Amino acid sequence: MIANVLTYLESLVGFDTRNPPRAIGTDGIFDYLCEQLPGFRIELSDHGAGAVSLLAVRGETTRLFNVHLDTVPSSPGWTADPLKLRVIGDRAIGLGACDIKGAAACLLAAANSTAGPAAFLFTSDEEANDARCIPAFLKRKHGFDEIIVAEPTMSQAVLAHRGISSVLIKFAGASGHASGANALQTNALHQAMHWGHAALGFVESQLHQRFGGLTGLRFNIGKVEGGIKANVIAPTAEVRFGFRPLPSQSIDELHARFRALIGVDAIARYDESFRGPSLPAGNVAAAEERRLQARDLADALGLPIGNAVDFWTEAALFSTAGFTALVYGPGDIAQAHSADEWVALDQLAAAAANYQRIFSAS
Repeated sequence: MIANVLTYLESLVGFDTRNPPRAIGTDGIFDYLCEQLPGFRIELSDHGAGAVSLLAVRGETTRLFNVHLDTVPSSPGWTADPLKLRVIGDRAIGLGACDIKGAAACLLAAANSTAGPAAFLFTSDEEANDARCIPAFLKRKHGFDEIIVAEPTMSQAVLAHRGISSVLIKFAGASGHASGANALQTNALHQAMHWGHAALGFVESQLHQRFGGLTGLRFNIGKVEGGIKANVIAPTAEVRFGFRPLPSQSIDELHARFRALIGVDAIARYDESFRGPSLPAGNVAAAEERRLQARDLADALGLPIGNAVDFWTEAALFSTAGFTALVYGPGDIAQAHSADEWVALDQLAAAAANYQRIFSAS
């Protein structure tokens, strides 16, 4: 089985699906997938801006496996061509091998060694921060109620992960000479620093919060810009920050807290640029009920259950829409997005064997 997986993975890695530049079309890797899925009913959709989805269904099933085929851009740290798979020792090295073309290769190998019902949704926009494929799928009726989303989880079923929100906040000041006594109050950069100090204090106050093995609120100030020069009071400043809440924490309530950390007159603009709900979705009671449903699904499929994770996946979008969703795939998230990205061969073998068993028993 592993030889077949590596054959598929070599081909998949060879297709350039780096995102950006969002130049993915309905040909290339999607033509290849259609050729490798004989006997499947194929539905190919172009959602624009490099967002393409392929729904492939064989037989009748209510369980769908979702895999994104796009990758992050390759960094300058690669020691060889990132689009050529290398197998060295116990590793398969190539762009997207871990995140998450390895799972796609395992699914192809398993599908072509079985004849049972199977359904796949391949997408190409997960790395774009502009989800189109999954929202378009969710607007339609397909008869599925269980979703298994492929991401690197060490071939364990992940039932819970954090949400994510990214924000641009702009602070307003009044330019003037830095010798003025009003510089302390009217400097927009000073306001940004006051807000940042208060934000860090608030986040530290959340360290006791827990859900499913996760603790605290993850928070990061990623970029601060503003001002003109040292002797000019900064008229404007902006901060880009992000936070990753627990499934039990409301993103809207956290936004309200972050906004209230400084006087309303200091904030010229507060815009959320990206939001991803937690897995499982819903309030505390609903989230716990959905987590238990996902646990039952993992048990029924014979998948080992792993710990909750800090990274975000599109399984949360399915959970929000009411599906029972979990995350499962080969590889370690520590290797995702890295130079010389790799996935362990034993991880590929384990995932392929589980997929094969599931499709044989369906």
